[in-house]
Amino acid sequence: MPSKLYVGNLAYSVTNDDLHELFSQVGQVQSATVITDKFSGQSKGFGFVEMATAQEVADAIRQFNDCELKGRNIKVNEAKPRESGFGAGNRGRNSGGGAGRGRNRW
Repeated sequence: MPSKLYVGNLAYSVTNDDLHELFSQVGQVQSATVITDKFSGQSKGFGFVEMATAQEVADAIRQFNDCELKGRNIKVNEAKPRESGFGAGNRGRNSGGGAGRGRNRW
């Protein structure tokens, strides 16, 4: 079962291929993605790498956490599951404009 790594403190010049090349030194890389801004396309300074096994994830953390990549010491940790529903705490609340909208008030 593949396991995912969070890779932080990336130089803005790091590409998906750079991550793939680096992490393939410890095992089979399923995917390597640098997260970019959807408008500018600029790197946000972090990414994710998916490895084939949990052992490869452990090896990658041990070998690459705090190692230098393109002039910066990267941070490598096991990725945490994404929390569902950004802003879910406001669901179901009246946001102060929904009720009464669309009614004619003469």
